Amino acid sequence: MTGFSSSPRLLKGGIVLVDPDSGAVQRVIALQYNPDTLTRSLTPKAPAESSDRSEALRLKGPPVETIRLEAEIDATDQLETGDSQAATLGIHPQLAALETLVYPSAEQLTAANAKAQSGTLEIAPMLASLTLFVWSKNRVVPVRITEFSITEEAFDPALNPIRAKVSLSMRVLSVDDLGFDGKGGSLYIGYQQQKERLAALSSGATLNTLGLGGLP
Repeated sequence: MTGFSSSPRLLKGGIVLVDPDSGAVQRVIALQYNPDTLTRSLTPKAPAESSDRSEALRLKGPPVETIRLEAEIDATDQLETGDSQAATLGIHPQLAALETLVYPSAEQLTAANAKAQSGTLEIAPMLASLTLFVWSKNRVVPVRITEFSITEEAFDPALNPIRAKVSLSMRVLSVDDLGFDGKGGSLYIGYQQQKERLAALSSGATLNTLGLGGLP
């Protein structure tokens, strides 16, 4: 016996939070189980309808890309092995790690309230970390979470959730949203360049493949 498994190491998808200025990694959240499906939709950005024929083939920028997934979180294995945290809290910590992605921190809320109480007339919206969705090294993309829902399906005797499904919808943030100069913009450009490299590897077809000897 060599000690080496014939099964490949399974990579996990997840979310990485980084500082939007320095790019320093602040937190990594791996999905416990990879979703069976990943739904992506792309809405092209074309100019508004116009009688100007020169606009017909133009694109205003990258498409609006939306990613949707449903992830499962389950404490069964941890409970069977006697994991103390799972026995005490169930999957509360895993759910909280995901939920806080869409919350400003309590510290930010308290600071904003203190400014309001002191008479500050205009308070800028609170800055969040840059959120990256990672689905293999070929897909590392900045996103904004647009919808988040949790269905808790089982509970322990203390009513801690021990099994849940989490549905996430994310809008990809492009250079139209982030600009070109910051970390987010450079990550998006890398994401699009990777698409272009992969597209170049796709074997092309000919007109004959489509049953055409030439264009009409």
